[in-house]
This record gives sequence, C-alpha cells and structure tokens, in this order.
Amino acid sequence: MKNLKKIALGLALLSLGACVTPTPEGESITLPEEVLALVAPGQDITTARIESDGCYWYLYVGPVESTYIPLFTRDGRMICTVAQEQIG
Repeated sequence: MKNLKKIALGLALLSLGACVTPTPEGESITLPEEVLALVAPGQDITTARIESDGCYWYLYVGPVESTYIPLFTRDGRMICTVAQEQIG
C-alpha cells in the first residue's frame, strides 16, 4: 500500500509539470490544488515559483538574508514538476 501511495504521488507530480516553464524573475505563481495538498506547513506559498530545475521554490526571509529555497512536502521531499532523475 505504501508503494502505491508513492507511485500515485509520483504520477501526480509528473502530471503537474508536463509543459511547465520556469517562473519569470521577480514573479510568483498560484499553486495548483495538488501542490497545496503536499506542502508542509510553515512555508510562504505566496512567494512560490518554479525554477529551471522544474521544482517549486519559495522566498525564505531569514534574520540575516532572504533567499529562495525549495518547497518541501510534510515528509521532507522537494516538490517538483518532473522526477529528479529525469533532469539533466
């Protein structure tokens, strides 16, 4: 059953990014419902964007600097539009 969930998650993520292009510099996007269901709490989804690696990133505002970091699922995985093995 666990493997079935992993396969379903992988298929959902692949279907999200079939024709996705990176978000233009300085812009953010509205996350699809499928991605919102995966996002771990505590991440600023209002600044989310898709980077050239095909993954969703958000602007983390820290005490010293602000930088884009990957959006993660509740189990600590990056949320991407394509499987990481297919990149590059």
